[in-house]
Amino acid sequence: MPRPDLPVGPAGRRPAGTARRRPGRLTAGAVAVALAAGGWLVHDGATRTGPPQPPAAGSDPGARPAGAVATTAPEETVDPGRPAPRPLPPAAPTRIRIPAIKVDAPLVGLGLDAARHLATPPMEDRNLVGWYRDGVAPGSTGAALAVGHVDNRSGPTVFYRLGLLRRGDRIEVLREDRRTAVFTVDSVRTYPKDAFPDGVVYAAAQRPELRIITCGGHYDKHSGYRSNVVVSSHLTATR
Repeated sequence: MPRPDLPVGPAGRRPAGTARRRPGRLTAGAVAVALAAGGWLVHDGATRTGPPQPPAAGSDPGARPAGAVATTAPEETVDPGRPAPRPLPPAAPTRIRIPAIKVDAPLVGLGLDAARHLATPPMEDRNLVGWYRDGVAPGSTGAALAVGHVDNRSGPTVFYRLGLLRRGDRIEVLREDRRTAVFTVDSVRTYPKDAFPDGVVYAAAQRPELRIITCGGHYDKHSGYRSNVVVSSHLTATR
């Protein structure tokens, strides 16, 4: 994946003639390590049950089996009776709500670390989500990125149940301009970290989309989680 090297203005705005910064591979650097805490899963040599995973192939057309590699864009959930909403102007998000898995968390802007990997929210904060502030603002045209921890050494954190989402579930993002961007889930997939499809997950979009990333799959006490769970969604309403 190309390394980010071009300037971007505040709140996702970019100077004319430049491309948005794109984070380096989540699965190859500091983000993968930081998202793979998992210390609470292993206690006195016994491994506890890990976070819920997306269902096996066939049980949900928007999901992939754990360990599967998808190389195409996610399926689109379409309501033929509802016209696509107008994209919102750039504005920083302040909160994310996912009713189906009882997520209600503040959002914090994240940049890149020294290795040009997307940073993560503080590990000790169990109810905090980060968004890539040098990319697209949720609700604006393009693919916005959000990341959060699945657990830490104290137990489950904000995206522990992310794998339970299904196509058609709702994601609400509250913004500084007092608008709310409502997204509908298109797919929930698990990708091995050693075969993470950058070109799919970080691909540009011609409409407003939101992609949420956390860790998942099998947990190893030496190397952490072996996969990433990626939820892809698109804007279906604003208010």
